[in-house]
Amino acid sequence: MTLLGSVVRGAVAGALGTAAMDALWYYRYRDGGGRTGFGDWETSAGLEGWDDAPAPAKFGRLVVKRTLHHDLPPRRARLVNNAVHWSTGAGWGAAFGVLEGAVIHRKFWHGPLFGTAVWLQSYAVLGPAKLYKPIWDYDAKTLTKDLSAHLVYGLTTAAALKVLLEDDERVNP
Repeated sequence: MTLLGSVVRGAVAGALGTAAMDALWYYRYRDGGGRTGFGDWETSAGLEGWDDAPAPAKFGRLVVKRTLHHDLPPRRARLVNNAVHWSTGAGWGAAFGVLEGAVIHRKFWHGPLFGTAVWLQSYAVLGPAKLYKPIWDYDAKTLTKDLSAHLVYGLTTAAALKVLLEDDERVNP
């Protein structure tokens, strides 16, 4: 397996993991009385500014401000939210693909460990950026819901990557 092959397969697996995590979040949203359809919910329909924007949108805006010294107009919040959300999932998947592509025996526990690492880094990055509160300011219920969604992400990403890598190994021994 080439490095590029591991990166691409990891990114695809990460996108699938992101979709699975979002499916869980959407299920919880609907179970809690939410009425928006999946497509509108998934793409943040109705998001028209930065004040109500979720952390991915605000993080993307922060990166653009600090790197390009240019602010994005409020109408870009929805686009930035989706771009950052999906590129984060695919990007972490790509990194995981490189790691998993380098090991001979892939283990089940790699998925939950990966999901937990991604969950922890979100608090490590978004807390200091003032987009999340410090992790210790959240209640156990909130952290458990967030961790469980990231475990779904990690497990799905790992399972998809295992299939993609093993399929390549069968074709290119």
